[in-house]
Amino acid sequence: MTTKPAAAAARATVYGYPRQGPNRELKKAVEGYWKGRVTADALRATAADLRRDTLRQLADAGIDEVPTGHFSYYDHVLDTTVMVGAIPARHRAAVDADALDGYFAMARGTQDVAPLEMTKWFDTNYHYLVPELGPDTEFTADSAKQVAELEEALSLGLAARPVLVGPVTYLLLAKPAPGVPADFEPLTLLDRLLPVYAEVLADLRAAGAEWVQLDEPALVQDRTPAELNAATRAYRDLGGLTDRPKLLLASYFDRLGEALPVLAKAPVEGLALDFTEAAAAQLDDLAAVGGLPGKRLVAGVVNGRNIWINDLSKSLATLGTLLGLADRVDVAASSSLLHVPLDAAAERDIEPQILRWLAFARQKTAEIVTLAKGLTSGTDTIAGELAANRAALASRANSPITHDPAVRSRAAAVTDADARRSQPYTERAAAQRAHLGLPLLPTTTIGSFPQTGELRTARADLRAGRIDTAGYEERIKAEIREVVSFQEKTGIDVLVHGEPERNDMVQYFAEQLTGYLATQHGWVQSYGTRYVRPPVLAGDISRPEPMTVRWTSYAQSLSDRPVKGMLTGPVTMLAWSFVRDDQPLGDTARQVALALRDEVGDLETAGTSVIQVDEPALRETLPLRAADRPAYLDWATEAFRLSTAGVRPDTQIHTHMCYAEFGDIVQAIDDLDADVISLEAARSHMQVARELAAHGYPREAGPGVYDIHSPRVPSAEEAAELLRTGLKAIPAERLWVNPDCGLKTRGWPETRASLENLVAAARTVREELPTS
Repeated sequence: MTTKPAAAAARATVYGYPRQGPNRELKKAVEGYWKGRVTADALRATAADLRRDTLRQLADAGIDEVPTGHFSYYDHVLDTTVMVGAIPARHRAAVDADALDGYFAMARGTQDVAPLEMTKWFDTNYHYLVPELGPDTEFTADSAKQVAELEEALSLGLAARPVLVGPVTYLLLAKPAPGVPADFEPLTLLDRLLPVYAEVLADLRAAGAEWVQLDEPALVQDRTPAELNAATRAYRDLGGLTDRPKLLLASYFDRLGEALPVLAKAPVEGLALDFTEAAAAQLDDLAAVGGLPGKRLVAGVVNGRNIWINDLSKSLATLGTLLGLADRVDVAASSSLLHVPLDAAAERDIEPQILRWLAFARQKTAEIVTLAKGLTSGTDTIAGELAANRAALASRANSPITHDPAVRSRAAAVTDADARRSQPYTERAAAQRAHLGLPLLPTTTIGSFPQTGELRTARADLRAGRIDTAGYEERIKAEIREVVSFQEKTGIDVLVHGEPERNDMVQYFAEQLTGYLATQHGWVQSYGTRYVRPPVLAGDISRPEPMTVRWTSYAQSLSDRPVKGMLTGPVTMLAWSFVRDDQPLGDTARQVALALRDEVGDLETAGTSVIQVDEPALRETLPLRAADRPAYLDWATEAFRLSTAGVRPDTQIHTHMCYAEFGDIVQAIDDLDADVISLEAARSHMQVARELAAHGYPREAGPGVYDIHSPRVPSAEEAAELLRTGLKAIPAERLWVNPDCGLKTRGWPETRASLENLVAAARTVREELPTS
């Protein structure tokens, strides 16, 4: 097929780019600064070098308009909080004393001051820091970061577009500050916030910005008429300013739906829309509002969140349709490329045939440039690229990696009974109490213990051949012995082996399952300086042999107390991987669930009485629109039960979730039918305990009393007070005591002190309980 050139040259652009650098230079510099090994000036110099390198790479690749302002030392929503002056009162002194240290105090907390709450950015695995607002919040503009980064790009002679979180999304992401009534709605502060945005826009225009992008992804969610009216008012006012750049309103992660007419009618110059998620509906909606006459449309036709190559012909067809719906059409990824690794060409251990299927940030940038060229000059000008793309797509579709008949046959034979425990919870609970003999308010941890430098060195030594497998395993055994001994001495009731052999809670399993691919350099930011390497779910899944039984059994041999078996659940295995896009997610989840079911059965046979199957991603993968959620929750909860339902009644099944808003999925948590669930609760002051109680949740729960994402050590009394709050919602016979999440990222000194305080708090509160 040959397409005609577009009437106007299509520009290639992106909304954001990976921040860390090719060797995670930003992570190393920031963490070095925290430890006092890197000066503030050196940290700023590293950051400036990374930004300049990114700008040059984008320009050299053919990106016509580069984004600025997307870089962050920690989180772009926290950067917005600084930009609008919404500093929490408890952090004001630190920010005034030193802006950089105060910034990190808001992100991480200090021993004396709690950080901002952290939660997931829509349905991604990126975490943002939640703004805290109240009726007394006063906003003040601070555009220094945004202006400086724009000037960096302009100094290189580049066309640059600053990217900001939009005012409506910022307020919809916020929560009431501590001490503010829970029913306070931050969106009521919109009229107070808009003049600050107006000032920032004026500053950016004065600095040379022709366009500024305002991101409003919150508008792809279900929104009330009042919220849509707020968006109308916001962009009527900002669009009506005389001293401003041109405005590009951007949304992503789903279709805009009822918000599209609002933004289409706004007095702004352009819209940027996602045409990879619900693309057909987005196209229909855009046609229904009469298109965008006189406006610029930036079409997100390259998936910004997954790592598979684009179907260039399909995207060109979409772009061709869009040409008749806007004044000009430009080409982009569907969202910031923050959510994908930097460069697939750095992967040396992936089979070249499979590597052809993958597109990381640099490859996606090339796809965008190719599509813009084809749209501008016609498909004849990119004939070679189209032919290579078709061949790569066909190679993937026909590969035996993507289709294992035995796996598909087993999955097709699953029945409803396979996903149901043999006895109801009340009968199981009695059997488990008799079998385990635990006290009221039993203490445990979530699974991982600190990953020390010695452990990382041992893994590196094994890879480099400096030690053999036997030597490596002796180091792992020594770490397990230390972890078990510490837990016993501290008085923890249900132990873990600490997971010293695991590099990551998903990658570790992915490396032992067929159908998964591991990367060496595929780092993606999860939060702050925490980077993960999501494995690639490329084909049908099976488990060739046991994955965890050996180390769990070894730990159990060291103690008379129960040691939990630790597994990652099927939904999280999907959510924290780059999942295949050639079959329904529910089908893939069932394959993973069956592999995990085999592992659960082997753990039980080996004598493991408590098995935890973590599902922290259950909430984050929840579709953004309510109409799409029931179908997702049906297959997601079935996959968990399929993993766990084959055990005896006296085997206790735990699950764990962290850093998400749980209120939307309380019924789904119930539907998992786990015997015990542990959840993040420390930063939210036991909110989830109240949500479980309001739902009438009948099983055991451990809302966390120790915030592990902060280096501060909570006192025993602080943990005890959280427990007392939890007891107001959950009776003592069903309340567990545990941290919010795993301890992998913490150091041993703070871990020891925090867990000792946690156990002391449990003992104190036990003594306060009435005797029967």
